[in-house]
Amino acid sequence: MSGLRIAVPKGAIFDDALAALAEAGLPVEVLRDNGRRLFYRTEETEFIVSRPSDVPVFVEHGAADVGIVGKDVLEEQRPNVMELMDLGTGACRMILAAPGEEAEEVRRAVSHAEVVRVATKFPNTARRYFESLGRQVEIIELHGSVELAPLVGLSDCIVDLAATGSTLRENDLVVLDEISFSTARLIANRGAYRLNHSEVAALARAMQGCQRG
Repeated sequence: MSGLRIAVPKGAIFDDALAALAEAGLPVEVLRDNGRRLFYRTEETEFIVSRPSDVPVFVEHGAADVGIVGKDVLEEQRPNVMELMDLGTGACRMILAAPGEEAEEVRRAVSHAEVVRVATKFPNTARRYFESLGRQVEIIELHGSVELAPLVGLSDCIVDLAATGSTLRENDLVVLDEISFSTARLIANRGAYRLNHSEVAALARAMQGCQRG
């Protein structure tokens, strides 16, 4: 694999992303050497390390040829990129949850088409979910601990990602509905896919053997 610039997400799927790229033969150890650097050059490949939500931005606008990102981010942003493959790692669920003692009240509010207040990092996903139910919703966008919102009266419920569910349990939140399922995806810039097709296709083929799930 040569001549590609690859966007890699920080956070939960970083290690799995590096493992998949390493198994595909890319020199990812350089990314482990200095956790503060954000741009790395090797002899044949360049790497961008960014927030997961920024990976599709770099790829869509051509600052990166390919990237690895969770399906949850793609569903939230709906960027104009090519989704090449499901890597099968970083599995998590997008869920609707509420405090245990208020869960039935929130269920009733939703079923009776009352306006509910929802805290989330994924406003577009949450809005589309409630629209699919034909329900009105007040979206409160947060960037930190979404689980806190219903506990302090900021919202009635939350829409958020859950992997093991331990954070929900620790905060006495129960799942009311599962909205979607997310795993890590390999994406490509549309122009790069055409102009550097052999390199992008070779990377996708190499990573095909690294798929999990």
